Formats: sequence, structure tokens, C-alpha cells
Amino acid sequence: MPTVTPLQLFNGRPAAVKDLPVLAVSEFRDTVLTAYENGGRIVSFFGQPADGNRVRLTAVWAMDRDGALAAVSTVVDDKYPTLTHDCPQVHWFERELAEQWGVKPEGHPWLKPIRFHQSYRPDRDAWARNPKTAILPGVTDFYQVDGEEVHEVAVGPVHAGIIEPGHFRFQCHGEDVFHLEISLGYQHRGLERRIVQGLANRTIHYMETAAGDTTVGHATAYCQLVEALGEGAIPARAEAIRGIALELERLANHTGDLGALAGDVGYLPTASYCGRIRGDFLNLTALVCGNRFGRNLVRPGGVRYDLDDARKHELAERLEQARKDVTVAVNLLWDSPSVLGRFEQTGTVSRETCEQLGLVGPAARACGVERDSRFDHPSGIYRFAQVPVATWHTGDVFARAYVRWLEIQRSITFIQNQLEMLPAGPIERETRTLASDRFVVVLVEGWRGEIAHAAQTGPDGRWVYYKMVDPSFHNWMGLALALRDQAISDFPLCNKSFNLSYCGHDL
Repeated sequence: MPTVTPLQLFNGRPAAVKDLPVLAVSEFRDTVLTAYENGGRIVSFFGQPADGNRVRLTAVWAMDRDGALAAVSTVVDDKYPTLTHDCPQVHWFERELAEQWGVKPEGHPWLKPIRFHQSYRPDRDAWARNPKTAILPGVTDFYQVDGEEVHEVAVGPVHAGIIEPGHFRFQCHGEDVFHLEISLGYQHRGLERRIVQGLANRTIHYMETAAGDTTVGHATAYCQLVEALGEGAIPARAEAIRGIALELERLANHTGDLGALAGDVGYLPTASYCGRIRGDFLNLTALVCGNRFGRNLVRPGGVRYDLDDARKHELAERLEQARKDVTVAVNLLWDSPSVLGRFEQTGTVSRETCEQLGLVGPAARACGVERDSRFDHPSGIYRFAQVPVATWHTGDVFARAYVRWLEIQRSITFIQNQLEMLPAGPIERETRTLASDRFVVVLVEGWRGEIAHAAQTGPDGRWVYYKMVDPSFHNWMGLALALRDQAISDFPLCNKSFNLSYCGHDL
């Protein structure tokens, strides 16, 4: 059993770097696994340079019911015993560590690249020893199922439509999927390194484009992190406007997803209506700041655009009309037996699997898991105005769709309340110089789920490292498992019910 106390953290509250314990590898492993066994959920697991060309690994986990976070670190050379067998939540993180830092988690059951980029330690490249796994996009050994009448179906990375690239390999027997392997990395841009090494005035733009449909979510996480290190609480009015923008982002994407799900089963009324209503919600964001995706709104210290009385009144009126329209359009789904027949018992993920993988967002809440950073780790406006957690219990396409519908209703109510009670006062405050030698973690509940940003400053107050975890990073394996024992024709429906981000994963 571990004897060292991990660094205790809370969302958006910095700690001194010297207080982050650096453990022996065996102690580190025992501490993380004990936390997992006691209900801890891995939020982030990353590396950074250490002395002597070694790598410092840091694990951050959440105790959701306590509203708390914790972290420990260790220093390794080229390898360490894998945690994946005992804690499946880290399996994707360990693959990332092997790729980025050339550190091999010995015994990892599925050690393959996830983004296909060169190691930050070229002399320790984990894949260089095996020419079959050279760092070229999509070049790797794919899993294969042998047997009579078993065949393989490869989809992508170029798809029929204007969408981002991702590669999917199905191992099938007839129409039944035995296994789906997902290969990403085609959108890798190296954002984390650019943030640390690049010009500061570009950073907010990197955040807004980390995952374009989550502009407000990632920008808010970054700004809260900067504000935490700058010891600058932002005005209440700015907090409220940020919350309105974040919920509008949720409304636009959830509505678009429900329309797309309807389209995947050929139910055109909801598909066509929701396509238009999604645009209405995007236009409400444009009413707030002039950009449909919320760019140039959220900035360190507050927001750039205010809501005067005329725009506030117009926003409330148009939101109420959109509420009426989306209610009619979405209720058509639940009243259609043919739609329910395709949604129910399709692409089911059990609660146990959800917990093992550490799924987040609607994908987790559709498995009956009450996991929502707005409730468990509230920050910003959510410290004062809570949004009830929306869950369903069946873990299938229907559940992932229905959770979105519940969240649409609750987000609209939240925005209406904020507009009625919008605080008076300024919308921004000057931020101070970042505190030196500090470590901080920020969680924001984006529309896909938990967005986690972690960073450390050095003695000069500049970034030593910056780590981003988009919710898609946690959830791609959930999609792969949802396809097991399903018909391959169910893939578009399952895929859309998760609607994960390629670029958010690839960064």
C-alpha cells in the first residue's frame, strides 16, 4: 500500500510544483492503482522532460463525488511496468507516452501509435526498432481475426463527404462485427508543443481551433487556467456570458447530432428540421459575439463582447422560438416506432465497461453514470447556477440520443435563467503575470464531455509544459466496443451517437 500522500487539488486551484510528490516507480504505480480501486478516475497522464534525458510522468485523477483531484509523478528512463492491465483507463495515455517520449509501458496489451508523430526524444523512438510500425500516418500492424468466412472491411481515412480523416478496420463474419480497430492521427498539428514554444498571442487561437466545434469549451478551459495562475477572478457578468456561450455550443451540437442520427435511419422530418435549428443556435452565438462558433469571445480576464438590453431581449426571444421548434422536431423521434426500433439495443456499452474505460460526457451519462464536471467539479458560473445531470441507463444509441435531448432542455432553461439574472458590471479584468513554479488542472464540461487542461510554470512564470485532453481521447475505445457483435450496417449510427472529434483527439 502507498505511504506517500498525493498532491490534493481542486479544479482551477494552483499548487506549488514542489508539493507534487516524485515517487519511485513502484510507489507511483501502487498509488495510482489504489486510487483507481477506490473510485478514482484518470483525468490525465502525461510526460515532460527530466534531468539526464529522462522523462517525468504525472498522473492526475478525479474523485468525482468529493469534487477533488489528486496527482503524483515519477521519473523513468526507457520503460516502466504498464498500468493498463489493472487500470484500463490509462491504456490510451500509455500509448501516447510511448509515442511522444519513447517510454515503453512493459506488458501493455496493445502498444501502437495513436497519432503517428515523431518522438520528442528521437534517440529513444519507441517504434524505430520495428520497421513495420514506422511513424507514417496509418502504417501499423492492424489486428486480424483468422477463420473461415472471416473478412476485413477497411473504411477511410478518406470518407465520402467533407469530414475529417480517420481509419476504421472491421473484422467481420458475414454482417457481424467481431472487432473494430480505429486508427487516427491524420489531424495531428502539435498544438501542445506550439503552446509551450510559440508566441503567447497565438495561444488563444490554438485553443479555439483545437476542436473547431468546441471553440468555447477549450477557450474557457485555457482562460480559467491562466486566470488561476494570474490570481485574477473575472467579473460575474463575464462568468455568466461565458456560461451562456458554452451552453449555446452544447445546444447547437446536440441538436445537430439528433438530426444526423435521424438521417442515419432515414427519418427525414427530424433530420431536416434539426439541421435548420442547429443553425438557429449557432446564429444565437453569432448574436452574442459576431461569430457562429464563438471565436473571439472568451479571453483571459473575461469576455470581449457584452450583452446590452436590446441584444439580451432578442436572444431570449429567439431562444424561446428555437426551444419550441426543437421540441417539435425531436419529439417526432420518440413518437416513431421505426426510429426507436433502430435506436434501442444498438451499440450498447455496459456501465461496467464505461467505468473501466473512464468514458466521459453524454457517452458516460447514457450508461447511467452521473459524471458531469459542471456538477462534480464546478467552476465559473456553475459554482452558483447548477445544471441537473441528465442520465439514462441503457447505454445504447437511444440512450446517447435521449441524454442529448434532456441536456438540450436543461441548457435552454439555464440560459433563460442567466439572461433574466445577468449581473451588472464590467465584462473583463486585467490578468496578472502568471505565478511561477505552479501546477494547475482545469476541467470544463464541453458538449462532448470533460475537457482537461493541465500546465506547469517555471521560475520565470512561463510554461514548462501544457497538456490538453479532449473528451474524444477518453471515448474512442467506447465506440470500438459498441460495435462488437453488431451488424456492420450499424456503424454509421453508432459512430454518430458518439460523434467524436478527430482533430480534438489528434491535437
